[in-house]
Amino acid sequence: MLAVQFGAGNIGRGFIGALLAQSGYEVCFIDINDKLVEALNQKRSYRVVQVGEKREELEIERVWAINSRTEREKVVATIARADLVTTAVGPNVLPLIADLIAEGLRKRISETEKPLNIIACENMIAGSSLLREHVYKHVTEQEKELFSRRFGFPDAAVDCIVPNQTHDDPLTVAVEPYHEWIVDGTKIKGEQPAVRGMTCVDDLTPYLERKLYTVNTGHAITAYLGYACGYSTIKEAIDDPYIREIVQKALGETGSLLIDKYGFDPEAHAAYITKIIGRFQNPNISDDVTRVARSPIRKLGANDRLVGPARQLLAQGKKPENLALGIAAALAYNYEGDEEAVRLQQTIARTGIDGALCEYAGLSRDEELVQLVLEQRRRLKEVLASCRSHTH
Repeated sequence: MLAVQFGAGNIGRGFIGALLAQSGYEVCFIDINDKLVEALNQKRSYRVVQVGEKREELEIERVWAINSRTEREKVVATIARADLVTTAVGPNVLPLIADLIAEGLRKRISETEKPLNIIACENMIAGSSLLREHVYKHVTEQEKELFSRRFGFPDAAVDCIVPNQTHDDPLTVAVEPYHEWIVDGTKIKGEQPAVRGMTCVDDLTPYLERKLYTVNTGHAITAYLGYACGYSTIKEAIDDPYIREIVQKALGETGSLLIDKYGFDPEAHAAYITKIIGRFQNPNISDDVTRVARSPIRKLGANDRLVGPARQLLAQGKKPENLALGIAAALAYNYEGDEEAVRLQQTIARTGIDGALCEYAGLSRDEELVQLVLEQRRRLKEVLASCRSHTH
C-alpha cells in the first residue's frame, strides 16, 4: 500500500506520516524543502520521539520523498498509483497544491478505476472540502462528474501537539503521545482506509467543534494571555494560576455550548477539558507562545475558535465573559514578527477595536459581543497587572 503525504514538516512526519507507516503503508512525502526531501531519500527512515510521562522512541521506516517544485511529473505519477492521499501543509497552502493533485487524479483516471480518498489533515473545519473546491477549479465539467464518482474528499478532525523544535538529526521529530484523527466516513469512496489511530464516524461536526472549541480555543487564549504577560512558552503561561483559571472558565463556557448542541456527557466533557489543560502543561513539550498565537486575524474569524462559540452562547442568552476576554487578548496581540498581527494593529489604529471586529469577525458595531469585548478590555488590564505582580 502506498500513501502520498503532502507536507514533510513536523506534523506530517510526527503525526500523519508516522500513523500511516505504522499501519503498513509505504509513505511518500511531497515537499518543497530540499534538505528534508534529500534526507528522507537518503535515510528512508526517521525517528519519532513521544514525550509524555514516559519517553518512547519509534523508528518510522519505508518512507521516501519527492520535491514538488522540481519533480512535478513524478508527483503526478505517484498520486496516480497511490492508495491514499493526505495533507498536513497548513490551510493557506491547500490552494497551492490543488492543481498538482488535479493533474495526478486526471492521470489516475486514465490508468485505473480504483477509488481514492484525499484527506486534508489541517487545523481547520472542512479542510478536505476546501481542497476539493480548489482541485475542481482545475478540471472540466466532464471531469468533475468522473472525479465525484471516483474520488472522496472526507473531512477530518485532527489533534496532536507538535511544537517547533530542533534536533541534530533534521528528520527526528518530538510529539506528545496523545493524538486524535476522526474522519467523516460518509464521504469515503470505496473501502475505509486501514489506518491505525484513524476513527471514521457518520457525523463529524460534533467532534470538529469539540476539538476547535476546546483544544484550539484553550490554546489560543493561553497564547494571547501568555504573550501579554510576557511568557515565552505555553507551559509557562498555563502554569500561571490567573491564566489557567481564565482558560478553564472559557472552556467551561464552550463546554456548555457543546453539551447543549451535541449531547456530550457533562462528566466526560469535564474530563476532556482537564486532559486538554494537562496537555498544555506537558513539561516535555515547549511550545512557543508566538507559534500558537500566530495568524490572529484568521483566529478571530466569525466561525473560528473564539468568536464562533461566543456568538452562539450569546444567542442562547448566556454571557461568555471569558471568551470575550480571550478575544480582547487576541486583539492586543502585537508581535512584530507576525504579519497578521501587524495588520491587525494597523486596522485597530485606523478603525478602533469595534472596527477591527467588524472587518475580521463579521460583527456589527452595535452587536452584543462587540460591547462585551470592549468591557473585557478593562478586565484584561487587571489580569495583566495580576500576572505581572505574580511573576515579578
